Amino acid sequence: MAKIITMGEIMLRLSTPNFEKFIQADEFDINYGGGEANVAVSLANYGHDTEFVTAVPDNEIGECAVASLRKYNVGTKHIARCGERLGIYYLESGSSMRPSKVVYDRAHSSISTAAAADFDFDAIFEGADWFHFTGITPAVSDTAAELTEEALKAARKHGVKVSVDLNFRKKLWSSEKAQKVMKNLMQYVDVCIGNEEDAELVLGYKPGKTNVTSGNLELAGYQSIFEQMVADYNFEYCVSSLRVSNSASDNGWSACIYARDSKVFYHSKEYSIHPIIDRVGGGDSFAAGVICGLLDGKNFRAALEFAVAASALKHTIPGDFNLVSRKEVETLAGGDASGRVQR
Repeated sequence: MAKIITMGEIMLRLSTPNFEKFIQADEFDINYGGGEANVAVSLANYGHDTEFVTAVPDNEIGECAVASLRKYNVGTKHIARCGERLGIYYLESGSSMRPSKVVYDRAHSSISTAAAADFDFDAIFEGADWFHFTGITPAVSDTAAELTEEALKAARKHGVKVSVDLNFRKKLWSSEKAQKVMKNLMQYVDVCIGNEEDAELVLGYKPGKTNVTSGNLELAGYQSIFEQMVADYNFEYCVSSLRVSNSASDNGWSACIYARDSKVFYHSKEYSIHPIIDRVGGGDSFAAGVICGLLDGKNFRAALEFAVAASALKHTIPGDFNLVSRKEVETLAGGDASGRVQR
């Protein structure tokens, strides 16, 4: 199996139980998660050798976050102990026409103040096959953006393939700041993943008349911007999840991919996900599925179908992590969406 490195922030997630609003809740459910950590857990579940790189405070809460990764066979030997605190995010899970809401409490978190000197990137990338990061990490702080570029330089030095999930977060930075930072980082990227909002706000591409609220997905617009992105940055693949948000409980879910070498655009099958149990981490499970499919040697169409099936299943699982097995994903990708009891 391949050796995969992911780097980013893992946070303490405090979510309201039973779809309660914040003002109703007398207690929170506790989970740990974060974009790149979620990807690492998925890939470990599929049998790959994964290492998660981050910084956590040298205290019991930091160790709880590390233990949550070890539980699912994610490597943690390159996690630095430094900084003041573990970031927190609060989640109010929406239902029906009421959207979910996230409140961040991550200022001065350990990863936001960590520097390249806290990590041995030559050791981290020795023998690695793939490196994955997201647009969330450089958004956390200027220091984290510098750290991300140092990691990317080391990945290139070691001949490691790189993927990015653009993942724009408006509560962390502006579109103008995102474009200034992320356009520079694209020179290191081989596989670019992101939805229509990410492509516009992070890299400045708008896919035609697409409107996920109305359900209008103009696929020709995606193909056009994918072609532009490949021309501009020479990505090997451009990939986008396609979410039709009928409500917080009912989504249509599919994806598309463009291959640079064959100049082929492909749209996957679509899943109707209803009811949604927890959509947080859905995009991360999709990114992990793309990475797994490509590393397994699947053609890009099959890799995309694997990724869409994996992320559809994530919507049925509480918490950030996608805990389905490779077999479960392949069963759904193969057409069995019956949900029959397995005896």
